[in-house]
Amino acid sequence: MTLHPGDLLAHRALESLIRAESSVRRRLSADLEREGLSATGFSVLVVLTTAGGELELRALRHRLRTSKANATEVVSTLQQRGFVTRRRPASDRRMVLVAITEAGSELVDRLFPEHTERVSAAFSVLDEDEKRSLTEICRKLAAAA
Repeated sequence: MTLHPGDLLAHRALESLIRAESSVRRRLSADLEREGLSATGFSVLVVLTTAGGELELRALRHRLRTSKANATEVVSTLQQRGFVTRRRPASDRRMVLVAITEAGSELVDRLFPEHTERVSAAFSVLDEDEKRSLTEICRKLAAAA
């Protein structure tokens, strides 16, 4: 059977995007994994920090653009490690609030400066215009999905 990709340039763009994402993710998550933390787990802690310390699980999922199952698994792992707590408010038992703990805040304070340097290094191959273009292209692709 012969495969006909249709829009060959779109397939090449997809392959390049996947390869670039994988490479950047590996470089950025290596140090986090040495701390026993996944990239998504670190993102949860950063989102909670920037949100003032607590968010409804549904809002957290929305900000991370992740599935309910994945968010629940990551939050459970962070809770077991003492980095977040979960609670159901008495006013609405269907809601789950996730809050960062002092240990979680200390971890973000310690790791975020190094993470920021790694992000800068990972994108240092691009000039400012290329970073802006990449941002816009990624927004368009995300909005079309």
